Amino acid sequence: MNNKILIFVILISPFLYTEDNTIKTSSGVTSGYYSANVINWDDIPYAKPPIGELRWRIPQKINNPDNILLSKNNNFCVQKPSGMGGSEGEGYFSGTEDCLYLDIKAPKKKSTKALPVMFWIHGGGNTSGLKDIYDFSKMVKRHNVIVVSINYRLGPFGWFTHPAIQDLQSEMNKTSNFGTLDIIAALEWVQSNIYLFGGDPKNVTVFGESAGGHNVLSLLVAKQAKGLFHKAITQSGYTTSLTANLAYKQNKYSSTSNHTSFNIVNEILVNKEIKSNQEDIDKKRLRNILLDISSEDFFIHYANRPSYEEIPLLTADGVVIPKIGLRKALASKEHLNIVPTIAGSNRDEVKLWLASATYFANLKFSPIGSIFGIPKIRINDPEAFEIFNQYRSSAWKLRGVDDPLRSLQSAGNNNLYAYRYDWDDHRRYIIADFKQLIGAAHATEIPLLTGDNKLTAGYGFLLYPRGPSKRFLSKNMMKFWTNFAKNGSPGKSTNSVEWLPYSDQENDGSKFIILDNKANLKMNSDNVSFESLAIDLYKETAVSDLEKCVILLQMYTFVGDDLYEEYINNYPENCSRSTSERFLKDNASFIDY
Repeated sequence: MNNKILIFVILISPFLYTEDNTIKTSSGVTSGYYSANVINWDDIPYAKPPIGELRWRIPQKINNPDNILLSKNNNFCVQKPSGMGGSEGEGYFSGTEDCLYLDIKAPKKKSTKALPVMFWIHGGGNTSGLKDIYDFSKMVKRHNVIVVSINYRLGPFGWFTHPAIQDLQSEMNKTSNFGTLDIIAALEWVQSNIYLFGGDPKNVTVFGESAGGHNVLSLLVAKQAKGLFHKAITQSGYTTSLTANLAYKQNKYSSTSNHTSFNIVNEILVNKEIKSNQEDIDKKRLRNILLDISSEDFFIHYANRPSYEEIPLLTADGVVIPKIGLRKALASKEHLNIVPTIAGSNRDEVKLWLASATYFANLKFSPIGSIFGIPKIRINDPEAFEIFNQYRSSAWKLRGVDDPLRSLQSAGNNNLYAYRYDWDDHRRYIIADFKQLIGAAHATEIPLLTGDNKLTAGYGFLLYPRGPSKRFLSKNMMKFWTNFAKNGSPGKSTNSVEWLPYSDQENDGSKFIILDNKANLKMNSDNVSFESLAIDLYKETAVSDLEKCVILLQMYTFVGDDLYEEYINNYPENCSRSTSERFLKDNASFIDY
C-alpha cells in the first residue's frame, strides 16, 4: 500500500488503521481498523457500479486488486428516507445507484483456523434499508465468527420487468431480479475473498430479517446461489412473488397494479411529452429513454405512492426464480438448495404499524413528553387492537414460517428449526405503555441479536431497558445463531433449554421454540391454519363484521401471494373484497412520530 495514502487515511480517520489489517482483495486493497474490539473493513465493492448501460443488468465482477479502497459516506442504494430501518433525509429521494458494497467484521484475536461466516441481508421491504445501521460487533467478539453485511439494489432498480429491457437482453440479463443477483454476486465475492480475512468459504450462513428473510428464502430456490452458502436463517420472512406478465401489466386492481412498469413508463412518456402509445414505440428507443433518465426523475414515480400500494418486486422470471413462483418452488426437489434452515417470526409482527395508524391510535404531548419530544400515545380500542394484531401476526407465522418449513420438509430437507420471538419487557412510562404498543413487534428482535440499539435511533433507552431480562435473551439469541452457523444446530440455552428440530405432526402440531425471558423461553407447538383462524375470528365479539372481513383480507393478501379466493370460503359469513379494500384506503392515514 502506498505509504502516503496510508498516512493520509490514518490522519482523517477516527479509528486506528494498521498495516497488518491491510488486505488485497479482487476488488482492491482495503485497510481494517479497530472499533468495538473487532476489526472492521468498510465499503468494499463486490461488483461494478450498476450505472449507465449497467442499470438493469446483472452485477459485473470487479478485477482491480491494486485499487486503493476508502470508506464512503452515505453508502446506500436509492430509496425514500424512512427513519428507523432506512436512510435518513428529507424529501422523496436518497442514496445512489453506485451502492454495491459490503462490510466485514472479524474478531480482533486472530484464529489458527478459518472462522464461520455469517452473511447479513438487511430488511426494508426490498425498497429501503442499508448495511450501515446494523452492528454485529458484539456477536463477532463473543462468538468468534465473521459477519459480512451488504447493500443491494432496491425497489425498481433492483426488480424491474419491461419488454424494452428484457427483450433486448440475453441469457442471464433477461432476468427481472437484479437485486437478488446482487446478493448472489456478494456471496460469490465472499467465496473468492473471505479466506483473506480469516473466514471459511465452506461454512457460510445467510441470515436476514423481513425482506432480508424473504431474500434468504429466494436464495433457497435460485440455482445461481447453489453452493455459495451452507446454512440459512430467515427472520420474519415471506414468500411473495409475481409473474413477469403481472410485473409488467395488470388488467385488474391489486396492491401492485398502479406501479407496474407499463404504468410507470406511461407516466415517463407523458412527462417527456411523448404522446405515442408505448407499445407502438420502438423498443430500442424506449430502452434509451429508460437508461438515460436520472435516478431521481425515475424514482419519483414510485416514491409518493399511498401506504396501501406496493411495487412489483421479486419476479418468477424463470431465470433466477422458477416460473412456478417462490412459494411453490420451496416445495420442489428440482429447485431447492437443501441446507440446514431456521425460520421464525415475532408474536406481534404488526403492532408497530397498527400503533401508528390513526384508526387505532391518537396522541398528545404531556409535559414530560414535551421535554423528550415524545407524545403520549393512546389506543382507542385496546381489544380490537389486540385482535387485529393477533390474527395478522398468526397469519405471518403461517406464511413465513410454517408454510415454508413444511415445503422444505416435503422436498427432503429434514434439518429445520422454527422459533417465535415473544420478548416484550419494554418500559412503561407516563407517555406510553410500550409493552402494549409494541410488544414483540416486527424487527424488535434485531437489537437483542446484535446487542446494539442503533436500529432504534434515539429510542433504544425507552424500548430496551437494561436488566437481566434483556441480557438473558440477547446472550442466548447470539448463542443460538452462532451455534447454528458453526455446526448446523442451535443447541441449548444457558439454562439448558434445548432447541429441538422442527416437526409437523398431526397430533403434536408444529414445534418451535419461544424466544423470551428466562421464565418463558421454552419449546412449544401449535396447530394453527388459515381455516382455524377464520373460524376463531368469526367467534370474536370485540370487532365488527366489517373489521373481521378487513382482517381476513390482510391475512390472505399481505406478506405473501394473494390467497384470498383460495381461503375466503372458509369463513362462515360473506365478505366483500372491494368493501374491505375501500376500508383500508379510507383509513390509510398514519401518525408521524
